[in-house]
Amino acid sequence: MTTPTTASFRDRPIPSWYDGAKLGIFVHWGIYSVPAWAPNSGTIWGEGPGDAKVPHFAANPYAEWYQNTMRIEGSATQRHHAQTYGADYPYRRFAEDFNREIASWKPAEWAALFSEAGAGYVVLTTKHHDGFLLWPSEHRNPKAPDFIASRDLVGELSDAVRVRGLRMGLYYSGGIDWLTHDQVIAGAGDFVRAVPPGEDYQDYATRHWKELVDRYAPCCMWNDIAFPGPVENIEDLFAYYYERVPDGIVNDRWRSALGPEGLEPSLPHDVRTPEYTIITDIAPKKWESVRGIGNSFGFNRNERPDQYLSARQLVHSFIDIASKNGNLLINVGPRADGSIPEIQAQRLRSLGSWLGGAGEAIYGTRPWQRSEGRTTGGNPVRFTAKRDTLYAIVFDAAPGSELALEGIGEGAPESVELLGGDAPLRWSREGANLRVELPTQLPTEHAVALRLRERPPTT
Repeated sequence: MTTPTTASFRDRPIPSWYDGAKLGIFVHWGIYSVPAWAPNSGTIWGEGPGDAKVPHFAANPYAEWYQNTMRIEGSATQRHHAQTYGADYPYRRFAEDFNREIASWKPAEWAALFSEAGAGYVVLTTKHHDGFLLWPSEHRNPKAPDFIASRDLVGELSDAVRVRGLRMGLYYSGGIDWLTHDQVIAGAGDFVRAVPPGEDYQDYATRHWKELVDRYAPCCMWNDIAFPGPVENIEDLFAYYYERVPDGIVNDRWRSALGPEGLEPSLPHDVRTPEYTIITDIAPKKWESVRGIGNSFGFNRNERPDQYLSARQLVHSFIDIASKNGNLLINVGPRADGSIPEIQAQRLRSLGSWLGGAGEAIYGTRPWQRSEGRTTGGNPVRFTAKRDTLYAIVFDAAPGSELALEGIGEGAPESVELLGGDAPLRWSREGANLRVELPTQLPTEHAVALRLRERPPTT
């Protein structure tokens, strides 16, 4: 095989399955799901000097970072841990509880929910920063060889989602492993010190990724924080993966620096993965918006209902992302026993219900010449396109109302149809605006999707 180089990966086309899927489900599940607690501090990003934003780890709202936050002196998580379990209660003991709880987990129920949500792929955390493994690896950490799930959670979920016709991707924390290198991260500068040094960990992490690829053939290698070792070794790993999964996806978090816009890469990648980030225009390169339904990825029992996205907010956010050349990787954080909190499940069902009526305007589409517009009444509009069809998705349209879409071109379309509707629409052209009369009953909540077919050219 030809020795891989950075250049050999740079112009790799994005696989069509990924570009068309639009929606993925991220799952953060591990022994941090036992304490399942973080402070209600909003975003991890705090204000810095001027317009800068810096991560405030002592008030980290990510429950999956429990092991780190509980060790920061004076943090709310440290106080919670002492009051609930005792100051000397070791984090690793949560593994016993987790392995007892997962006996009741039913992966088929997850797969059914994710399918109902309209997702095309799933990404599971195989090893988070605490080093606990969710699959029966042959490569155990010598410091704690039994720090591992008692079931093959990766394999069982992979089988369940594939039965539903979904693809299965895998997350791995390559840059942080507190079991190997117990560095507390209290500030952004600690990230460099937190990456385990030495060739032993490089070999350990590489063996893990190759084992995951060989056993489960993931549709994406979703690495986090960074990856140890020289660039050449990472390129070898990419080549190993692409040879076995030719239509696979590699994300951008392999060699990077932390910043509020995400992890900025210095290696070729298939997709950017900004976290809790909104972009304002169509991105030239495919990207994936990564966020929880609330402010945490791991389940946070301390999170209030008003800190979760409403169904309306989730639907609108997803449409906006799709119009700007993005996919949404929306996270669920199950409890330790594998049950998904009803508020999270309800949000996924709401998104799936909307896609059931208007998914044609999302799946398999590409960005139009612009992503955003509005009606003369002020309703936000997002555009997508597919061959000779333009889709205009109007937020918060009222039943029985008349919409005037601003500036979508002078030429009259051949037809204007409401996705999910069962009757033709009345419409007319007024200069650069398109006026559409909506029925008194709308097929979808939160947004309606209009299909505008181009009039074929005359001969």
